[in-house]
Amino acid sequence: MGLQEPKYRVVYNWIVDSMSNGSLKLGARLPSENELSQRFQLSRQTIRHAIDLLEQQKLVTRVRGSGTYVGGEGRLGRQERYMNIAVISTYVDSYVFPTVLREIESVLSQKGYTTQIAFTGNRTGREQEILSNLIDKDMIDGLIVEPAKSALPNPNLRCYRELMNRHIPVLFFNCTYPELGLPFVAMDDVSVGRKAVEYLVKAGHRKIGGIFKCDDGQGPLRYKGFMQGMEEAGLRAKDRNVVWIDSEDMVEMEYWSDYLFRRIGDCTAVVCYNDEVAYILSGICEKRGISIPDQLSLVGIDNSELSTLAEVPITSLPYPMEELGRKAAENIVKMIENPCFDGNYRFDPDVIGRDSVKLIKDDDAKQ
Repeated sequence: MGLQEPKYRVVYNWIVDSMSNGSLKLGARLPSENELSQRFQLSRQTIRHAIDLLEQQKLVTRVRGSGTYVGGEGRLGRQERYMNIAVISTYVDSYVFPTVLREIESVLSQKGYTTQIAFTGNRTGREQEILSNLIDKDMIDGLIVEPAKSALPNPNLRCYRELMNRHIPVLFFNCTYPELGLPFVAMDDVSVGRKAVEYLVKAGHRKIGGIFKCDDGQGPLRYKGFMQGMEEAGLRAKDRNVVWIDSEDMVEMEYWSDYLFRRIGDCTAVVCYNDEVAYILSGICEKRGISIPDQLSLVGIDNSELSTLAEVPITSLPYPMEELGRKAAENIVKMIENPCFDGNYRFDPDVIGRDSVKLIKDDDAKQ
């Protein structure tokens, strides 16, 4: 009786045969490991073994965050070059966005690319319109995009997958849609949340609350860091002292401020999702006669202009506006030139102290 063929060979042979008969053409994307596992009723480890062998033989190429493609490295990607890169941002004329976009455009221009910029207003419907238009015209070499409402299930993933199928590199900034596994350039939001708490703890604070956005991916990540910082300090974060808001709530904070202060009223300090939240909160405190930092200390994130415009300058962690824009532009060009380039990058800033945090004594913290 002959030896039974190894299981991984079944998958290997199927892929090679599909290449030979034209079912899988050069540059075609292979089914995912999960899809192959279901098709052949084999473990993902067995599937991965078959793919590894194909890769060693330079029959396929893995592209991180995109998939595995027929053909060796250097033979993948679009052959057409339009020297045009699309950039999609949530907002245009406020906060940190102008600096980021200006730096992206500057770097791409130096490298010979034109820049096509569009804005979603942080609305998934508008995001879909822009993506559909880009797909229909099919005249871009790459896409840099800030995802809309990235913490929520997104209806536009099929658009991104279509771009991936066309071998158009996609690089997110600030956050990403995790389901796609695509690279992104951003702050290390978990580290930022943890460092904000560490700064307050070193200043003597123990009753620390937080305000975080629930519809953007940075919010849950900064909350995760906030919780890590509390745990490392041996402190328990009270659920009632953590407030979740969305983009609309942030604009209307003053209208629901009674509820807000019922939640954070017993805190000596609050970590704010960003400087905009901290700035709005500081203005509400001023109207209510709450002294910053004597009665309430604030830490923001981004080190934007708003952090210095507040009545009491706000302690903050800097968002690397120019550096992030530059890195995003540099990485998308590298991804176009080399489909195997890993475009991921994280910035890890440190706290910039200002007057919004009070140094309190141990006795005060216990009260």
